[in-house]
Amino acid sequence: MSGAALRLHGLACLRGGRMLFRDVNLALAPGGGALLTGPNGVGKSSLLRVIAGLLPAFAGTVERTGGIALTDERLALDADLPLRPALDFWARLDRADGQAVAAALDAMALTALAEVPVRMLSTGQRKRAMLARVIASGAAIWLLDEPGNGLDTASTALLGAAVATHLAAGGIVVAASHQPLPIDAPVLIALGDYQAEPA
Repeated sequence: MSGAALRLHGLACLRGGRMLFRDVNLALAPGGGALLTGPNGVGKSSLLRVIAGLLPAFAGTVERTGGIALTDERLALDADLPLRPALDFWARLDRADGQAVAAALDAMALTALAEVPVRMLSTGQRKRAMLARVIASGAAIWLLDEPGNGLDTASTALLGAAVATHLAAGGIVVAASHQPLPIDAPVLIALGDYQAEPA
């Protein structure tokens, strides 16, 4: 992941006829992290989706070097499969290392639940499973939308440890949250500061 890079220049997002944010600039090198803050509706999720290429930018550019993994409110795991095969499906698509799923399950303290159907997981376990999917992807750039939601204190510490390991390996993390996270993100973007003034 030594070549990972993420650059945003003059980024703006228009949704439903409303300018959510404008002129957002960011440059992250390997090991770089950014935290997006602000109240609900300010555009944190939209910014992550623009970075991921799932929403068009109204203005500006996104430059990425390295694969991207996004976690948001959607679980994106087959509810009828046991957890390990459900994660294996995505790991194969991502061409991840053969041990990636086992390592991700361990990182999120899910090894004991590997054969439990996804539909049987609790809210917190599902959230950890979403994070395990990101970890197992091998992607250089992690985009985490409210990753602390539904996590207890111990699970939040696991999240912080996983992010620290990823950054130490040269990865990049952009996390959006309205609550404190145990993430070392030297770049702070308060999206409320980037909103367009009403006409």
